Amino acid sequence: MFFKVYPYFYKMNEPLAERIRPKSLEEFISQQHLVGDNGALTDHIKQGIIPSLILWGPPGIGKTTLANIIANESNRPFYSLSAINSGVKDIRDIIDKAKKSGGLFTTKNPILFIDEIHRFSKSQQDSLLGAVEKGWITLIGATTENPSFEVIPALLSRCQVYILNEFDKDDLIVLLNRALKEDVIISKKDITLKETDALLRLSGGDARKLLNIFELIVNSEKEPIILTNDLVLNKVQKNIVRYDKTGEQHYDIISAFIKSIRGSDPNAAVYWLARMIEGGEDVKFIARRMLILASEDIGNANPTALILANNTFQAVSIIGNPESRIILSQCVIYLANSAKSNASYMAIREAQQKVKETGDLSVPLHLRNAPTKLMKDLNYGKDYKYAHNHSDNFTEQEFLPEDIKKTKFYEPGNNSRENSFREILKKRWKGKYGY
Repeated sequence: MFFKVYPYFYKMNEPLAERIRPKSLEEFISQQHLVGDNGALTDHIKQGIIPSLILWGPPGIGKTTLANIIANESNRPFYSLSAINSGVKDIRDIIDKAKKSGGLFTTKNPILFIDEIHRFSKSQQDSLLGAVEKGWITLIGATTENPSFEVIPALLSRCQVYILNEFDKDDLIVLLNRALKEDVIISKKDITLKETDALLRLSGGDARKLLNIFELIVNSEKEPIILTNDLVLNKVQKNIVRYDKTGEQHYDIISAFIKSIRGSDPNAAVYWLARMIEGGEDVKFIARRMLILASEDIGNANPTALILANNTFQAVSIIGNPESRIILSQCVIYLANSAKSNASYMAIREAQQKVKETGDLSVPLHLRNAPTKLMKDLNYGKDYKYAHNHSDNFTEQEFLPEDIKKTKFYEPGNNSRENSFREILKKRWKGKYGY
């Protein structure tokens, strides 16, 4: 009797996500672009010809599960390491086992699965190269970060990269229903899924998170359990925002933030600001990026934007959290609503490109400084026209090197302030620069 009930008690100690983990491709939910009828990996798995590969995608979307299924379907030995607590010695031990287990003519070389491979150092990743190159192992790495930045080029060139997508709403509903019908524990409970919007929203497309929240709720309620949005929100007091300040999402969200301000959408800009604040982003980092944007994307269309952004940076450096969010919000909304111009940014970019193309062109003699008699004798400063000695503090003369004279770098933006600049330039330079 003891041996019959023991597996049940063993299962009780496993999380729901582990208990209903798919064991085959038929059970695997979503990622049809990889494992569907015409999926990129389907034929490889069926034929047992598995290349070394990197599975890239957010947490809780089946990277580890897929690696296990690939090993099972191709009937290969399977070794697993986590980059969090493994080192070069662990890698070498597995490679030695793989070399001993494989025969000269076998095509069933072992699979080495490394979770969070982006956490491996360069030397740790280097230790995999020989084994992958010689075919002693087939490497499957899982990462939540962009492999282009986190995996060394030599290893990346030996692997195929496959992107896994977040679960959509229908996928997550299928997963919940599977838990209700098939799980050894959940299936014995009287549970009704009346509302699922809150549960799906809190999961953020992460299947593991969805099942953890679901299990938390059903284990804390008396039967019959009617799952509603209010029940979920009451049990889960605060959704922990997924935001890795050192990872790719850090760059994705700040990119969305900047592009929303540049695109003059204060609502989207404030949303991405909130995402960063709730994720614990450094307020000075946010303010610093707005300071750059105020010059790059607004510039002389509204010079006050740079002043406000600079004052915002100074203010949040002194105030800190949580009040800094108010100051940041004010600045974000002002910048988003401001007229836009990247003319100053484009001007310096064009000028730098011209410098790279033309090298160190000589400064015209009339613009050179002449602090010594010898320099004056060499005509340094000769024929220079002092602007303040002329009407309206302006007189036409050449300020660029001879080889690039009349080159225009600054094109005023199409906004009221810079349109007035254009009119001034037309009047002063009389078509010289094409204004």
